[in-house]
Formats: sequence, structure tokens, C-alpha cells
Amino acid sequence: MTASIQNDTFLRACLRQSTDYTPVWLMRQAGRYLPEYCATRAKAGSFMGLATNVDFATEVTLQPLERYKLDAAILFSDILTVPDAMGLGLTFTQGEGPKFAKSVRDEASVAQLEVPDMDKLRYVFDAVTSIRRALNARVPLIGFSGSPWTLACYMVEGAGSDDYRHVKTLMYSRPDLMHKILAVNADAVAQYLNAQIQAGAQAVMIFDSWGGVLADGAFQEFSLAYTARVLAQIQRSFEGAVIPRIVFTKGGGLWLQQMGELDCEVLGLDWTMNLGLAKQMVGGGVGVGTKGKALQGNIDPNVLFSPPYKIITQVHQALDSFGAPHTDYKTNGPTHIFNLGHGISQYTPPEHVSALVDAVHEYSGQQRRSVART
Repeated sequence: MTASIQNDTFLRACLRQSTDYTPVWLMRQAGRYLPEYCATRAKAGSFMGLATNVDFATEVTLQPLERYKLDAAILFSDILTVPDAMGLGLTFTQGEGPKFAKSVRDEASVAQLEVPDMDKLRYVFDAVTSIRRALNARVPLIGFSGSPWTLACYMVEGAGSDDYRHVKTLMYSRPDLMHKILAVNADAVAQYLNAQIQAGAQAVMIFDSWGGVLADGAFQEFSLAYTARVLAQIQRSFEGAVIPRIVFTKGGGLWLQQMGELDCEVLGLDWTMNLGLAKQMVGGGVGVGTKGKALQGNIDPNVLFSPPYKIITQVHQALDSFGAPHTDYKTNGPTHIFNLGHGISQYTPPEHVSALVDAVHEYSGQQRRSVART
């Protein structure tokens, strides 16, 4: 577990350290757009059959790294494993998305909630350890969880939702019950991420996928506060290595300044936020001891449906919007990790991903060489 990483560009960027190029990985990079993933999923028989089998989860986590020169791997799992371990009965039906057998909408169901025994999630931690071993120190491994609010949305709705009617009804009519759900979720997520770190995850990410559906004020009370509660409990380091913590709120640009006060190293952005503006707001200055957040994101996933030469143009625009990278290896400064603004679509042509990854590496390297010459 302590072997040095052959490519630590992602981890260096997380810690606002200078890198030779901008690292890139993609949310949902192991997924249905890859034919090899679909073949493995067919062997597994179901999504949960895939996610709960250590060998299959390891196989699909590494598949995109065999195709693309990605700078990080992310654990193949699902954000809803924690509420499933709480006894809500998670199932996936092809084409319909996740559903819970039980929903949490009243005092009785809220009273039954508790932080689950982490042994129920042993399959996740075993997969983390297996993936770390299989990576053989090629690139870092990212662990993850849904945010307390995002998990609560699924738990109250019983499935995905277009209008969030049930969860918002509960939030507005019985905020006391919503706070109880969120407190249990936050403490469960913290334990879950710490167990992933102890199993071998070298960075962890909190997906606040539905934070952006909240009104101003409600976001701070019901999402941001509980993300902060998770972060306060996460291990800062393991076996001598710093563990970067990433927070991504889809639709969260309005609250970026406040998110800049979170106790984390990296903030993820969706495609609605300008990288240069975000850098000005929360990226911090250059110099030893300067504080700020590394930024992750944020190209629109639908860019990947355009021709490769158009994808390359969009990559250049995104990198240019962040601005000239800092290149002093002796100090810290604003850094960028290239990613999509949300998960990759299942309909994405795999060869288009190659165009994106290669363009990020090539153009960001040119940017640094240009800075070095001036």
C-alpha cells in the first residue's frame, strides 16, 4: 500500500502543487459507453451483481485505463450503497435507474435509521483493496460517496425524481425529521469514506449531485452544513500520505464562495461555471502556505457527441479559461484537474474520449512550456 505512485500528477494537482500538464479523469469513466464494460456487466447479470463482485468491480474500474491515458482511477460502485446497507432494499432495473423497496417519509421510518454496520459494505472495501493491488501504483485510486443531502433525496423519494416533491415536502413541513436523516447520513458517509481510505483509497470524493435543486438558504442548511459534518470526520492522511478530499455540487456555482470555506482540498464544478472566475473566487494565490482550492471540471459532457476536432477546440477553451498554470515546483498555487461537468453519457462514442484526453495532455503541456519561456 505504500509503494510510490508512478503517475502522481492528479494527487499533486489536488494539493495545489505544480505539474507538467493538467491531469484528467472522468466522472463515470467506467460505464455503459464502453463495450467491454457492457460485456462484463452481462456476465455479472445485473448492476448490483457487478458492483458487489470484487473481481468484476476491479475489472471494470481498470477498463478505461487500458483505453485512455487517464491520471486517476475511481472505484466502481454506486452512491446508494450506504442507504442500501441501512436496509432500504436497493435494486436496479435496466433502463429505469435505482429504486428502494422502502422509502423514508415519516417519524417511524426516520426513527429506524441508524449508521449501518460497515461490515455490510465489506464488498466495497474489498474492491478498493483489490483495485489498488491491480493498479500496481500506476495512478491513484479515488473512493467516493453520495453527499448526505443527495442520499436523502433518494431515500425519501424512493427513487430518482424530476421534481423532488416528497423530499422537499418533508424538508419544508418537517425540517426536524430532515435534519435527523441528514445527521445519520453524514456520520454514515464519514465512516464509509474512512473505511475506503483504510482499504486503499488515495483520495475521496463527495458527490452532492442534487445540492443544486435547493433554494438559497436551504442549500446552506440542508446540504452544505452536512457536507461539512462529513469532512470534519474524514481522515486527513493514511500511512503517511495526505488524502485529498473533493466536493462536487452539481448546480452549486451560486454558492462557490461559501463552498470555498469547506475543509477540503478540491472543489468540483459543473459546466455552468467559468473556471477563471472560480479560480479568482476560491483558487487562492501563489506561494508557500497560501490557501485555496484546487478546481476540478468542467466541460459539458455533451461536448463529447461533437466531432473530435470540435472536442479539441472545447478542451482548449476550457484550459484557456482557467488561465496560465503556475509552474513553480517550489511553491503552491492555483491548480486544475480536468473533468466533465457531470458523468459521461452512456451514448458517448469511446473514440471521442480519446480525443478529449489526448487534447488535455497535449495542450496543457504546451501552456506550461509557454509560461516557462516567458
